Amino acid sequence: MRTPIRVLIVDDSALIRRLLTEILSKAADIEVVGTATDPYVARDRIKQLNPDVLTLDVEMPRMDGLTFLRNLMRLRPMPVVMVSSLTEQGAEVTMQALELGAIDFVTKPKVDVAHSINDYADELIEKIRTAARASVRALTAPHSPAPRYSADAVLPKATASKHWRTTDRIFAIGASTGGTEAIKEVLLGLPPDAPGTVIAQHIPAGFSAAFADRMNRQTNLTVKEAEDGDVVRPGHVFIAPGGRHLLLARDGARYICRLNDGEPVNRHRPSVDVLFRSVAQAAGINACAAILTGMGNDGAQGLKELHDLGVYTVAQDEASSVVWGMPGEAVKLGAVNEVLPLQRVATALLKAVKA
Repeated sequence: MRTPIRVLIVDDSALIRRLLTEILSKAADIEVVGTATDPYVARDRIKQLNPDVLTLDVEMPRMDGLTFLRNLMRLRPMPVVMVSSLTEQGAEVTMQALELGAIDFVTKPKVDVAHSINDYADELIEKIRTAARASVRALTAPHSPAPRYSADAVLPKATASKHWRTTDRIFAIGASTGGTEAIKEVLLGLPPDAPGTVIAQHIPAGFSAAFADRMNRQTNLTVKEAEDGDVVRPGHVFIAPGGRHLLLARDGARYICRLNDGEPVNRHRPSVDVLFRSVAQAAGINACAAILTGMGNDGAQGLKELHDLGVYTVAQDEASSVVWGMPGEAVKLGAVNEVLPLQRVATALLKAVKA
């Protein structure tokens, strides 16, 4: 029998501590070894209890969650899942936490909505399991399960059509766990006139806009949360809104964004498979695609469809991935031209469009 995943819960709310403890204690492979009311107590409990994973509240008294996380990832790196409020400020702070090294985040449970607790419990337990398996690096510088649908539920697979090579190129990127920082690394490597880029990152509604705003401030590109009808132009990046699928479509000679509220695909909305299939149908050989760190297999089949058209495809390698699930599945399918460290992905995409 495997040793249970030892979890320490850090939150100033007694109600939240009790609720998270009750949820996690129902999983046979997870043990809540303790709780802490603030980072100072948490620091001592970590030394005493040696947990495998920490859940960390964003807003706490005496020391805020970001300051504690920054110190933790510098001095004692360990997997952390942030617990965040669904507010504009909470979303921005959560993006900063992921930048500092948090593996993932969940929103605060809605204690007054009984029917949502089961879904919340499934999400929390799965993210704790993922965090326990994640590759964590020291901070060296400041900075009930849904039905499983395929992409057919949103965009039926079309008969392959001929795409003529044009000068209007497209980059497509998909990611999940650890993806917000991986995407930033790729975007930082792209010039202001890079091909128009469409991105599906698994992220809840309410957080994608903050993520896009952050990328817009930190890179040389114009980055925004995609809206239906947005024209995909060079130097512009469009990130799928949390809770909606992003598709690429043709409107005459232009590429545009289309949003879709169809079923979750591979339990995700936005889904990388849906985005990649739409890129295959709309752009074909005029696209290049990358699949980055993430748990599960979403995006692997869509990347295979692109690869089979002759599109250049790249996967982030295992050593630089937080979780080598999605890229690993794509490699298994034979959907990848190259497997590269994260820091080489942007250069590879740029080289491919010039070939």
